[in-house]
Amino acid sequence: MIKVIKPGLLTSLQDMGREGYAHLGIGAAGAADAPCARLANTLVGNRPEACVLELSLQGPQLQLQRDAWVALCGAPMPQARHDKQPLPMWRPVRVRAGASLDLGGMAAGCRAYLAVDGGIDVPPLLGSRSTDLNARLGPLEQAIKAGDELPLGPPVELHPDTESLEWSLDPSPWFDASQPVVLRVLAGSHTTMLDDASRRALTEATFQVGTDSNRVGVRLLDVPLMLREPVEMLSEASVPGVIQLPPGGEPIVLMTEHPVTGGYPRIGKVADVDLPRLAQCRPGHRVRLTWIHPDAAFSALHEQRRMLGKLEGDIARRLTGEA
Repeated sequence: MIKVIKPGLLTSLQDMGREGYAHLGIGAAGAADAPCARLANTLVGNRPEACVLELSLQGPQLQLQRDAWVALCGAPMPQARHDKQPLPMWRPVRVRAGASLDLGGMAAGCRAYLAVDGGIDVPPLLGSRSTDLNARLGPLEQAIKAGDELPLGPPVELHPDTESLEWSLDPSPWFDASQPVVLRVLAGSHTTMLDDASRRALTEATFQVGTDSNRVGVRLLDVPLMLREPVEMLSEASVPGVIQLPPGGEPIVLMTEHPVTGGYPRIGKVADVDLPRLAQCRPGHRVRLTWIHPDAAFSALHEQRRMLGKLEGDIARRLTGEA
């Protein structure tokens, strides 16, 4: 059991999401930075899709009711402590029953993931334990709050040497704090509707992430984009990464809690391989866009998944003493 002492700024239960219900108007939700969530799970011996805590900007204070392995991956959290001792990131850490976890703020980036061995074992809803905060859908229907008690699955036994070995993952392939973030973008069905100046600005200007950005969408400010002429559109199915252009001219990139349909012009789509990087952009972060061919976008995603799968296998072997 995990007892929530302080909830942090916005902490929610997430796994890999509930796919297959868009025709009912139900989005997938799930971890905004899926590779970091998967790696946190793998580091404590869980299946990659187990339920974790997604932390945003300021982490929670928690108390563990049993001995547990924990792992923290994602945005750097230099103030993270367990029983007042530093909690290193990107590696498994043994925490004793009754210990407190005080995770503090993030030095850069926007989201981090805390995995506990056994996973957070709330009853799944429509095949997922994820919380869709915007739709208030999920086992908890909302972010965690003080006093919540989160059940854990059965403990996972790792190799006895795991606690004494000094190793951690290199975060650089999975988290990049440099600015501006350059995101690869595919042409959208309405890219050609942009006027000439806006078409150039889309991939030549630097945007800023707006303060009203969240898990539904990231608003890009400072460079208004315009269509050649007004257009009336019917709603169409939406997917994460679609760049919609509302009448005000500020593009919105749809994220993991996006509505399943939308009626704004679609001027592009952030490649799936770069969505985790966008999920780590906090308000004020600078962003640039660059075109990518669909074949190249597919190849980049395939390579990311290959690297992630290989790393998960290597970690699993180390944790069981096979490496």
